[in-house]
Amino acid sequence: MPTLRSATAGASPAATPSPAAASTPRGVKRRLTPGRAGESPATSRHTSPHRYPHADTAQMRAVKEALHVATVPSRVFEFCKACVEQQKAGSLYVCGCPGTGKTLSINKIKDSLVCWADEVGMETPDSLAINCTNLANTSEIFSKILGQFQNRKKGSGKLSPLQQLQSMFSNKESAPRRMMLVIVDEMDYLITRDRAVLHDLFMLTTCPYSRCILIGKHLAVTFHAYSKDQISDIIKHRLKVLEYDVFEPLALEFCARKVAAATGDMRKALGVCRSAVEVLEARLQDSSDQELGIVKFDHMDIALSKVFKSAVVDSILCLPQQQQMVLCALANTFQHCKKKATTLGELNRSYIEICGSTQVPAGFMNLGQSKEDKLRRVTLQIDISDIGFAFKENRFFQKCMEQPRC
Repeated sequence: MPTLRSATAGASPAATPSPAAASTPRGVKRRLTPGRAGESPATSRHTSPHRYPHADTAQMRAVKEALHVATVPSRVFEFCKACVEQQKAGSLYVCGCPGTGKTLSINKIKDSLVCWADEVGMETPDSLAINCTNLANTSEIFSKILGQFQNRKKGSGKLSPLQQLQSMFSNKESAPRRMMLVIVDEMDYLITRDRAVLHDLFMLTTCPYSRCILIGKHLAVTFHAYSKDQISDIIKHRLKVLEYDVFEPLALEFCARKVAAATGDMRKALGVCRSAVEVLEARLQDSSDQELGIVKFDHMDIALSKVFKSAVVDSILCLPQQQQMVLCALANTFQHCKKKATTLGELNRSYIEICGSTQVPAGFMNLGQSKEDKLRRVTLQIDISDIGFAFKENRFFQKCMEQPRC
């Protein structure tokens, strides 16, 4: 997830806490409430969990939305709302590794800000998106911003675009009335030896009558992958707005540990959590177990297995059935008979036994009678656990992998 850093702490309005988060005491949270599919939350909240094992669809939808990677970061949205409400300029930059959702988050905030302004009857702020990779030179960014005001105020040709903006935002009569959201993407390209362009850009928001809400997206920082604690804290923060518990603590810790150890990608952690909720939702529809009102360790295990399935597992699943059965024969020999290698003759015998026990034809080719061929050494070049994992959900291959005689 991107990291928020305020560039004008003194002048920028502070974000206000979410009312839902503030009014929900931790100690009184409930589990996901069972209820009839399609039933309103108000009705299903009082339904006995012994009677209706189906998940409350409104609650499930709320959980998935809270865990969605495109959910608007509340601090940034509240910051922009406060700027519009108070008619004050402000600036911040959002930084993070490539692919952590900076552009997606900011675009979502831009759309949400327009909807919010329409709902409350305030003047909709203008918006300007600038990708710095498309600028001929770093100073051209001021021309782009000035161009948004040219149809309202005509500047002097004797002044540079930066000077015209500074003059416009320093005088009440010349200052624009409407706020403008300026989104600067790939802000690293504005870095010069003296940092003058970056300095002047952010200083525009400190002018007394400035109407710019400046959001810069920044990459030129060395980032570490998210740690287990950071992943866990971010997920818990997103779920604060809900009035019920969603994850068993052990399940959430399992997800955080696994993702942190593998990639440290916050988007992947959110995807795993959403998948675990869907696993729970499917179980609730098929079971009358009243204890299924919360995501448990086994739900999270299934979700993690789907996300972190290796390329080897995908290859195994794409093989023809006869080749998959040969792999089962190898896994039997190496796993149950405690061998690290076998011969072609032993493998053929194990394969034929599996075919016989499962009533599957042993194929259209036979191993020759040559002793040299039968004694050829056979080893496995993949992890045995990958074979077991690939066939974890398949009863047929589970039967194939039953312990043979050694």
